[in-house]
Amino acid sequence: MKKSGTYRWTIVALLFFATTINYLDRQVIGLLKPTLEKELSWTESDYSKVVMAFTAAYAIGLLIFGRIIDKIGTKLGYTISIIIWSIAAIFHAAAKTTLGFSIARASLGFGEAGNFPAAIKSVAEWFPKKERALATGIFNSGANIGAVVAPIMVPWILGAYGWEEAFIITGAIGFVWLIFWWLIYELPARKKNLSAEEFQHIHSDNEEEITGDSVPWLQLFKYKQTWAFVAGKFLTDPIWWFFLFWLPSYFSSTFALDLKKPSLHLAVLYTCTTIGSIGGGYLSGYFIKKGWTVFKARKTAMLIFAVLVTPIMLARYASDIWVAVFLISLAASAHQAWSANIFTIVSDMFPKKAISSVVGIGGMAGSLGGVLFPYFIGIILDKYKLLGDLNGGYNIIFLVCGFAYLLAWGIIHLLTPKMQKVDL
Repeated sequence: MKKSGTYRWTIVALLFFATTINYLDRQVIGLLKPTLEKELSWTESDYSKVVMAFTAAYAIGLLIFGRIIDKIGTKLGYTISIIIWSIAAIFHAAAKTTLGFSIARASLGFGEAGNFPAAIKSVAEWFPKKERALATGIFNSGANIGAVVAPIMVPWILGAYGWEEAFIITGAIGFVWLIFWWLIYELPARKKNLSAEEFQHIHSDNEEEITGDSVPWLQLFKYKQTWAFVAGKFLTDPIWWFFLFWLPSYFSSTFALDLKKPSLHLAVLYTCTTIGSIGGGYLSGYFIKKGWTVFKARKTAMLIFAVLVTPIMLARYASDIWVAVFLISLAASAHQAWSANIFTIVSDMFPKKAISSVVGIGGMAGSLGGVLFPYFIGIILDKYKLLGDLNGGYNIIFLVCGFAYLLAWGIIHLLTPKMQKVDL
C-alpha cells in the first residue's frame, strides 16, 4: 500500500504558527495588566471594558470574516486577517488612555477573528474526516504555545525595553508568517507536485468540492446543527477568555506571583493545554478508526472533556500555587480538547462551502458570551475586592467554569442527537 504523502501536515504547521502568533498577540495585555493598571489607574471594571472591546469586535469580525472567507477563499482571507491584526497589535504601543487601548483591542479583535474560520476551512480542504479533529487539535495547540511563549517573552521585553516595545515586537511577527503562507498555501486541486495518492486520500470521504455559489447566510440559521454549534461556543468560549485574560492576575493576587519575571507556573499551565488540544483531537479520531460512527466518537470525546473541567471548582480550596496550577491546567487542557472537537463537528455536519460561515456564526456567539462574562467577572471581582476577599470572587467564577461544559454538551446532544449532515 502506497503512502498517502505528508504535504497536508505542512499546511497544519502553517496554521499552527498562525494560531500561535494570534494568541501571543492577544495574551500580551494580560501579562502587562499590573503595569498598565499603575500607568493608567485602571480598576478591574476598566480592564474588563478593554477586554469587552476586544471580544465585541472579535464577535463582529468572526461573522464578517466567516462570510468573506467562504467567498474569496482561505488564502486571501487569511492574508487580510493577519495584516489587520498585526498592525493593530503594534498600534497598542501608541495608546496612552483607556479609550486608546479599547480602540486598539477592538481592531486587534476584528483582525484576529479571521484565524479560526480560515484555519477550520483549510483543514476541511486538506483532510478527510478521520484526520480533521487531530489536525484541528494540532493547529489549535498553537493557542497554548502562544500562551506559553508570552509569559516568558513579554516580561523579558518589559524589563529590557518597556511595555510599548512588548506590543511592537510581538505584533511584527505576523508579517514574517505571512511570507510563508503566501508562498506555500494553495487548494489541493491547484497545488503543483501534490502526489496523486495524497490527493485521493484527502478526498477519500467523497465529499463535494467547493463549487457553486456560497450559501445564503440567513439560510444557515434554519438548521439545528447551526444552533448546536452556536450554543456550544456561547457557553464555553468565555471560559477560555477568562483563562487567558485573568489567570495571570489571579495568580498575582492570590499567590503573589511576580508578573514582571518569566512565569514557570503559567508556562506549565499552558504547556499542559497543548497536550489537551492534540490529545483531544486524537481521541475522537481513534474512536473513528476503531469503527465508531463519527457522531458517537465526537460526542463521547466531548462528554469526557466536559467532565474533566469540573474539578476546577476545587481550586477554591487550594492553598498551594501548584495545586491551583494542576486543577486549572486540567480544566484548560480539557477546554482545548473540547475545542478541537467542537470545531470539527462543523465540517462533520456542513458541506465545505458553508464551513467558514458557520464557524463565524458560532464564533460570534462565543465572543458575545466573551463580552458578557468579563462584565460579570469585573463586577464580582470589584465587589469582593472591596470586601477584602478577592479570592472569594474567583471561587464563584470557578463554579461557573465547572458547570458550563456539561450544560453545553447537553444542549448539543438535544439539538443534534446523531449530528446528521445538512443538505443545502
